[in-house]
Amino acid sequence: MADEGADRQPPPGQQQEMPLEAAPFAMVRGLPFLTLPVDLYIPPDALEIFLDAFEGPLDLLLYLIKRQNLDILDIPIAAITAQYIEYVDLMTELRLELAAEYLVMAAMLAEIKSRMLLPRVQAAEEEGEDPRAELVRRLQEYERFKQAAQDLDGLPRLERDVFSVRVEVPHGHVQRVPPDVDFRELLLAMREVMARADLFTRHRVERESLSLRERMSWVLERLSDGGFLAFTDLFDVTEGRPGVVVSFLALLELIKAATLELVQAEPFAPIHVRLRETAAGEILDEAELA
Repeated sequence: MADEGADRQPPPGQQQEMPLEAAPFAMVRGLPFLTLPVDLYIPPDALEIFLDAFEGPLDLLLYLIKRQNLDILDIPIAAITAQYIEYVDLMTELRLELAAEYLVMAAMLAEIKSRMLLPRVQAAEEEGEDPRAELVRRLQEYERFKQAAQDLDGLPRLERDVFSVRVEVPHGHVQRVPPDVDFRELLLAMREVMARADLFTRHRVERESLSLRERMSWVLERLSDGGFLAFTDLFDVTEGRPGVVVSFLALLELIKAATLELVQAEPFAPIHVRLRETAAGEILDEAELA
């Protein structure tokens, strides 16, 4: 019969009482406390409440407006200011950490309230801007950003809603057998190498030495008849830049020695060259002696 009593379950609606050992009042340094000491004194400042319901003054204002289904474009500034100040005072009484931006917003609301309470001329009221315009603009902008943040937070997030699949492929030991090389393939590769080697055949080009004195003798021979010769006819462009430079240096040396005479009929006209009369006579004498 004792076993039958032990197997009986409590009737529905009646909860079984838990022993005190299963629900300690508090845990201090790992030790359970079942009852509070009689002489325990808890000062009023011992309890701190951390309230993080609003992310800033604009969030609080938006909450107060939406809670009463008010039009954000026509805010009853007096009522909202009173509720906002009441909330700030409550946070101060509870000794919550109050950010400076809450006080700045309170000052702004008080300023808007005072501007709306002051009497204004009708013409100035029609032309002037609503004191609530800047506050409404900031509230609308904050509401858009808050809604966008909520939409982003609703999207699936990696490592929170979805998880990436990681598959590790075991390292397999694959033995690669090198293919057989045919001797014909080897000959074809060698022929390609030989063709490339033919492209790098070296050619040694020896430059013809140019003598300044020989070029001076050549110029004197061209002008030995005593007539005029165009300046450009004393150059052979087929010799390239070195031959032209040597011919020019030969002319300069002969002009310096007063052997040649340069003649130009007018500015920018062609230049002609001829032997001076004394130089021509000396050349004729040398020819007769030879």
